[in-house]
Amino acid sequence: MKITFYGHASLSIQISGKTILVDPFISANPKARHINIDDLKIDYLLLTHAHQDHTLDVEAIMGNNPDAIIVSNAEIITYYLEKGFNGHMMNHGGSWKFDFGTVKYVNAIHSSSFADGTYGGNPGGFVIEGEHKNIYIAGDTALTMDMKLIPLRTKLDLAILPIGNNFTMDIEDAILASDFVACDKILGIHYDTFGFIEINHEAAIRQFFDKGKDLMLLDIGQSIDL
Repeated sequence: MKITFYGHASLSIQISGKTILVDPFISANPKARHINIDDLKIDYLLLTHAHQDHTLDVEAIMGNNPDAIIVSNAEIITYYLEKGFNGHMMNHGGSWKFDFGTVKYVNAIHSSSFADGTYGGNPGGFVIEGEHKNIYIAGDTALTMDMKLIPLRTKLDLAILPIGNNFTMDIEDAILASDFVACDKILGIHYDTFGFIEINHEAAIRQFFDKGKDLMLLDIGQSIDL
């Protein structure tokens, strides 16, 4: 399993020969200017919620990948089905076995609407099981006790958590979230893109380290292998 960070909350995951893109907000992110979305070839596109900083590049990328499948909640999938794209609807607590592995749609505490005002349904996160590795993509969320349900079913190898504060969890809450999901290897997302969510990288890594945890803050375009 290979994970590549594209800035903000955008990343790709390569599993079993398939490429999954998550929450594409790339073209308008000045920190990701070196990433050309026209070069992205994908099989699936996972959306945690409808906010523009998670869906901005959906239509352009799907236009370049017409056979790809969007995976999200019913409201988001309905929105994109009406635009002629392929989609697989899910809802909280449900799971589905795809050709790369199993995806479960889990709770998140946030809001969700498209830039045009269309309701985006309830936000969520994803637990992905594939290639004998399990990851949790929290999406934009506050700390929630629902996270404690995840390790009752799935032993995680990586938790992908927002850490930028203001719109999501801060560092302290993300540390608690890693306790809740019983995972000490964390990939930070949703930080530094704009002023409200800028963080001190060294301080954040040290705070996790002091709790016996490994926080990874990748450069945009950098990849890790699980």
